[in-house]
Amino acid sequence: MSESASVPVLTIDGPSGAGKGTVSARVAVELGWNVLDSGAVYRSVAHAALERGVAVDDEARLVELCGTLDLSFSPASDGVKACLNGRELGDALRSEEVGVMSSRVAAIPSVRRALLELQRSFRRPPGLVADGRDMGTVVFEDAPVKVFLDASVQERARRRHLQLKEKGESVTFDRLFRDLEARDRRDRERSVAPTLPAQDAVIVDSTSMSLDEVVARIISLVRRSPILVP
Repeated sequence: MSESASVPVLTIDGPSGAGKGTVSARVAVELGWNVLDSGAVYRSVAHAALERGVAVDDEARLVELCGTLDLSFSPASDGVKACLNGRELGDALRSEEVGVMSSRVAAIPSVRRALLELQRSFRRPPGLVADGRDMGTVVFEDAPVKVFLDASVQERARRRHLQLKEKGESVTFDRLFRDLEARDRRDRERSVAPTLPAQDAVIVDSTSMSLDEVVARIISLVRRSPILVP
């Protein structure tokens, strides 16, 4: 067993808008572990592609972009803070344009392969909280605790709509609802690493739960596992 393979990992997978980032940040702080926002990894590729005018069907250039990413993550009050090449990206990664582009980029098998080892490199002591869509099914299949965080499309669209309104962005609820449905369909039906719960994942439906309740539920799963968290 490699040294990194002995580092405990908690995976939190789920569809877009389920609150994985905020929950993962809170859980990582509670455990004192590192955090990986794999969605931000793909969003970083999408952001770089949009900035440099790389088309979504230009696989060779997208894969080339993957090799230029110098990413770091840290927990923040509103989720996970991502820094790319020493620059904090903040809201740039959360725009709807980047979100739609990242969903399309993430469906490309060659891009997913190019980013696999980068994501696994975040597995460092004392532990890792990894959130995304295929953390428990592909990237960290051996994780001792796996969570699939879900919520209804309507609730996820409502949360996203509220977030954007607070930032002064004008996006209709109906458009967000349609975009989430389309994104869910692409993520579920893609040929490589579709967004589905791992067979050994615990499904946590947050539709009617508060953030504190979700965090407490996940922490309790970790505490009861063989991870040996003190």
